[in-house]
Amino acid sequence: MAQPTTTASAWPDEPVPLSLDTAPVPAYGSGSLADLLPTLAAGLGVPDFEPRIAELAPADRVCVFLIDGLGWEQVRAHPAEAPFLTSLLGSSRGGTGRPLTAGFPATTATSLASVGTGLPPGAHGLTGYTVRDPDTGELMNQLRWRPWTPPHVWQPYPTVFRLADAAGVHTAQVSSPAFEDTPLTKVALSGGTFHGRLSGEDRMDFTARQLAGADRALVYTYYSEVDGAGHRFGVDSDAWRDQLVHADRLVQRLAEQLPARSALYVTADHGMVDIPFDEESRIDFDEDWELRAGVALLGGEGRARHVYAVPGAENDVLACWREVLGDRFWVAGREEAVEAGWFGPRVEERVHGRIGDVVAAAHDDVALTASLAEPHESAMAGMHGSMTAAEQLVPLLEIRT
Repeated sequence: MAQPTTTASAWPDEPVPLSLDTAPVPAYGSGSLADLLPTLAAGLGVPDFEPRIAELAPADRVCVFLIDGLGWEQVRAHPAEAPFLTSLLGSSRGGTGRPLTAGFPATTATSLASVGTGLPPGAHGLTGYTVRDPDTGELMNQLRWRPWTPPHVWQPYPTVFRLADAAGVHTAQVSSPAFEDTPLTKVALSGGTFHGRLSGEDRMDFTARQLAGADRALVYTYYSEVDGAGHRFGVDSDAWRDQLVHADRLVQRLAEQLPARSALYVTADHGMVDIPFDEESRIDFDEDWELRAGVALLGGEGRARHVYAVPGAENDVLACWREVLGDRFWVAGREEAVEAGWFGPRVEERVHGRIGDVVAAAHDDVALTASLAEPHESAMAGMHGSMTAAEQLVPLLEIRT
């Protein structure tokens, strides 16, 4: 009897590349972090803003408490460590019990810019942890702002805080004193007054007083240590759980001091996943000749990479990355990622060249590290950046008085 005909793609051990259609694009325009402050500003009567998150009702005094790294899935998975936050899960997104999406990539610099400007990454331009500056050809670290780049040239739009302050709303940020004069704060969170407070407890108490001090108020406060513990030890660690316990108590402390006619929204900039410390889970770009071929610069971070090709090698690099990584990463060419809406419905011309010739977003619990160029980042236990639910979904827990 004749043997059945087979093709190369029929072999069971050959990886099948992920279809870009399966990448869960953030809910820009109706349910992303970029939609939060415009909705709140509209409720406060700030001109030229419309509510984008339909489920949120206006309030006279509004507070956004952003807990860095506190993803939706992580809250739901830890009711014992976060009893107060868990009790609020049903309040998320105006009582629907649904999360927001962070935006792509799900990383701090991008998300804070989306929150503060009310714009998706394709407009505000902070499209990753590190991206190429088209004017210089250098990698620009948008969290640490290295090398120095004029902040308001890199991100020219006014923040929602600044526009609210100009409209007569009492506007304030209450955060660590270390963040007061950083370029990221200037381009993403400036407007009104900045109040530095070292401890989380002091921030909660001062935030409550700021809300009570005006008839119309928009106050932002921030806590970073949950993210820090996740990066160092992983979200499956006792150190991370201890930080979650502390964050839970901070939220309750603030909630118990809210003045009348207030709405408190607890959200985050991204979630996090733990990456095992083995060669299958951590692919080292600096040790992989195949992935390095034709690559001039590697940007982004372990789970959301911008790949900048040597001129003329763009198609070859895309083909290689798809062949090597395509069953574990969504691998797109720049135009494919733009067309799919990964960075928002529109990417401005000044932002276009900051996006990699190839964009790789992790699907599995895997990271593309760079042990020589990025030793600190490569050693992190917990990582984020991609479009998986664990990284992308963030809470919008609500308390009203």
